[in-house]
Amino acid sequence: MYFRVRDFRVQVHLVFTTNFFPWLTIIVVLPIFAGSLIFFLPHRGNKIIRWYTIFICSLELLLTTYMFCYHFQLNDPLIQLAEDYNWINFFDFHWRLGIDGLSIGPILLTGFITTLATLAAWPVTRNSRLFHFLMLAMYSGQIGSFSSRDLLLFFIMWELELIPIYLLLSMWGGKKRLYSATKFILYTGGGSIFLLMGVLGISLYGSNEPIFYFETSANQSYPLALEILFYIGFLIAFAVKLPIIPLHTWLPDTHGEAHYSTCMLLAGILLKMGAYGLVRINMELLSHAHYIFSPWLVILGAIQIIYAASTSPGQRNLKKRIAYSSVSHMGFIIIGIGSITDTGLNGAILQIISHGFIGAALFFLAGTSYDRLRLVYLDEMGGIAISMPKIFTMFSSFSTASLALPSMSGFVAELIVFFGIITSQKFLLMPKILISFIMAIGMILTPIYSLSMLRQMFYGYKLFKTPNSYFFDSGPRELFVLISIFFPVIGIGIYPDFVLSLSVDKVEYILSNYFSR
Repeated sequence: MYFRVRDFRVQVHLVFTTNFFPWLTIIVVLPIFAGSLIFFLPHRGNKIIRWYTIFICSLELLLTTYMFCYHFQLNDPLIQLAEDYNWINFFDFHWRLGIDGLSIGPILLTGFITTLATLAAWPVTRNSRLFHFLMLAMYSGQIGSFSSRDLLLFFIMWELELIPIYLLLSMWGGKKRLYSATKFILYTGGGSIFLLMGVLGISLYGSNEPIFYFETSANQSYPLALEILFYIGFLIAFAVKLPIIPLHTWLPDTHGEAHYSTCMLLAGILLKMGAYGLVRINMELLSHAHYIFSPWLVILGAIQIIYAASTSPGQRNLKKRIAYSSVSHMGFIIIGIGSITDTGLNGAILQIISHGFIGAALFFLAGTSYDRLRLVYLDEMGGIAISMPKIFTMFSSFSTASLALPSMSGFVAELIVFFGIITSQKFLLMPKILISFIMAIGMILTPIYSLSMLRQMFYGYKLFKTPNSYFFDSGPRELFVLISIFFPVIGIGIYPDFVLSLSVDKVEYILSNYFSR
C-alpha cells in the first residue's frame, strides 16, 4: 500500500494555543467538581439527584461538542488546545492537557455514553448520591486519561477511575459482587504497578530530574533492550485493561455482577482506555520495540478472536456471554494496532468507537431484560418476543450490529482491519493469509453465539406459557437510550468517513516513524 509521508515539525514546548480559554481543564474538572456538590443538594428524594447528574453530563457533552466543532482542526496532526500549568514545583510536575486526532474520538464517545449511562441508572435509588457522584468522578478520570499530555498525569487519571468502579461494583452489584470487585481491583491494580514503573523509567532516563512531558519522551531514544523492557511493562498494564488473553478473566465476572449502567461504562469506555494507551505510549513513544512486537500482537489478536468467540456460546449467564463477545471484538483492535498500516490502525480506531456504542447498548438491553424477568441464565428464558416486541427488535438490531452486518458500524471497522493486515508490508504472504483465515473464522463464529442468544431469549414457549407471563415492554426512557445509540451505529456504517477523518492525519503522523524500516 502507498503511504503519504509528511515532514511534520515536532513541537516540544507546547504551552497554549491562540485561544487562552482553558477548555480542557474545565471539561476534565467539571464532572468531579459538580459531583461533589451532590451531597449538598436538598433531601427531597432521588429525582433531584438524577436530574442534576443528567444535567451535568449533558452540559459536559455540549461543552465537548462545542470545543470539537469550533476549536479543533481536523487536518492538524499535532496537539491542539494545549494547556500547561505548573502544579508541583518540587519535581517539576505540570498539569498538561491537549487533544489530537487520536484522542478526540474517545473523548466524544465518553461524553455520549456516560450521559446515556446516567439516564440508564434512573432506577437506582439506594445511596443515590454516592452512586451518581462515583459516575461523575469516573467521567473526569476517563476524560483526563484521553487528554493528558503528561505521563504522570496520565497515570493519576488512569487510577482515578478505578476506585469509582470498585465501589460501584461492590455496593450495587449482584450476589457475587465482592468477589468480582476484589478480582477487578487486583487485576487492574496489579497492571497499574507496571504502568507506574514504565512512567518513572521513561521520565528518569537520561536526566537528573524527572521529565514527564509526552513530546519530550517521544523524541527520546533508548537502548533497544531498555526500550523492550519499557514496552513489556506498558503492554502488561494495557493488556489488563483492554483486555488481552490471558489477562481477561476479570472482565466476564465484573460484567456478570455489575449494574448495567456500570457495564455500559465498562464496555463503552473503560476497555477502550487500554487500546488508547497501547497506541499513545507503546506505538507512539516506543516505536522500535513496537515494530519488533507487532507480529506477536497480531498472532495474539487472532488467537483472542477465536478463543473468546468459541467460549461465548458456552456461557449460560447473559451478560457473561456478551462480555466474551467483547473480548473477541477487542482482538480486531489488537490486530489493527499490530499491522503497522494506516488502514489497519484507522480500522482499530474505528472499532474502538463502534464497539463502544454496540457494547454499551447490548449491556443496557441485558439489564433492562433482567429488570423484567429477574433471570440471568439463558436456558431459563424463552418466548418473550411476543410480550416485549420493542426490546426484541432492539436486541436483534444490536446483535446483528455486533456480528458485523453490512450497513452497521461493526462491519466497516472489521473490514478495514481485515484490509489493513492484508496490505501490511511487514508480513509475508502466507502469514497474512493465515491471519486473515483466522479472522474470517471469528466472523463466522460471531453469528453463532449472537443468534443463539436471541433464540434462547426470545423464541420458544418457555416463559410465554407460564402463568403471569406478560412483561412490560420498553418505556420512553429506555427507547430514547437505545435509539440514541442506534443512530450512530447506522450512521457510521453508512458514512464511516466522519469518524475516520478525525484520526487519518494523526495515524499518518504516527506511522511516519515506521516507514523507513
